[in-house]
Amino acid sequence: MAESTTQRRPLTGWDKPELDLSNAQWQSGSNGLGDVQIAFVEGFVAMRNSGRPESPSLIFTPAEWGAFVSGAREGDFDLT
Repeated sequence: MAESTTQRRPLTGWDKPELDLSNAQWQSGSNGLGDVQIAFVEGFVAMRNSGRPESPSLIFTPAEWGAFVSGAREGDFDLT
């Protein structure tokens, strides 16, 4: 079998863009009662701690965000 000539980068999970979040429209994840806020910026989803908005934000691709939301709806994160 011939070797592939395509060079692949390792999947590190950190290959996210540096987004300018200074003008992001942050929305609370739970009607203003929770600690999580999200913003849709340049085709990505940013998530931050509303109690510490200066701390780094997590950046998700649409596919990652969709998987998270589906898992939450299906109870994957419920405490037992």
